[in-house]
Amino acid sequence: MRTFGHIVYLVFFLMLLPVSVVKSVTVVPNFPDQGVLGADNHGSIDPNVDYERFSGRVSDKDDSSRIFKVEVENNNTKFFRSGDLVLFKVNLKEGRKFCQAHVRNVEDFHFTIYVESLAPCFSSTEYFRRGTVLNFYSKQLSSRVFEASKYREQLIVRKEDFLKQLNDINHFIWTFDQQKVKAAADYDERINALQREKRKALDDLVTLKQERLVLQNELMKKLNELDESLQFYRVERQELMTDRWNMDQDSDLPLGQRPQEIKKTYR
Repeated sequence: MRTFGHIVYLVFFLMLLPVSVVKSVTVVPNFPDQGVLGADNHGSIDPNVDYERFSGRVSDKDDSSRIFKVEVENNNTKFFRSGDLVLFKVNLKEGRKFCQAHVRNVEDFHFTIYVESLAPCFSSTEYFRRGTVLNFYSKQLSSRVFEASKYREQLIVRKEDFLKQLNDINHFIWTFDQQKVKAAADYDERINALQREKRKALDDLVTLKQERLVLQNELMKKLNELDESLQFYRVERQELMTDRWNMDQDSDLPLGQRPQEIKKTYR
């Protein structure tokens, strides 16, 4: 019972503590400002790495200890080709000379070599065991890694281009319905605009026809009035139309027996 009372008293005391005190006991790990991983180099060569040197473990060999199958942790050995020359030393025996070998076959994380002689790098009195670690040196591998890295950069550029094209195609396919609706709406808007222009043009023609009809009536009225005015203000020519020969006969003047022909006084 006394223990239960202590617990109740402790809970009551914690409830009375200020919020700042409660927050102050929160444990926050001290994370570093920067991570331990370097920037991604997209699988290209690292200038700080010596690709001429690498190590491997003998996983299998023939009875004559001339053909070795080597297991490696770094799969850059996949760039080896049959016939490539490699030099190696047995681990913990760096004081001895390099042994020469030629690549016979390449697999993932394995490659097979043919050793000319183990005498320069290994004692003939000792037994060469499976699992022995070999330290290799090969300039050809470094050159191959450099060429592979440059070719991989080109492949990355091509891949990014293909991904961009694929992204554009996927975007078109995913938004096909929206683009279809948008295209239909655009053409509907153009059709409506053309129909509005058509109706406006027809209405303008009807209005113009009515105006021309009114103008036609006014012009016909004005022309009729002008014709009447022209008729009224016409000046007529007075021509002598009475026969003078008959009149001269009445005047007892000497005339011929027959009248003369009428002379035309106009041209």
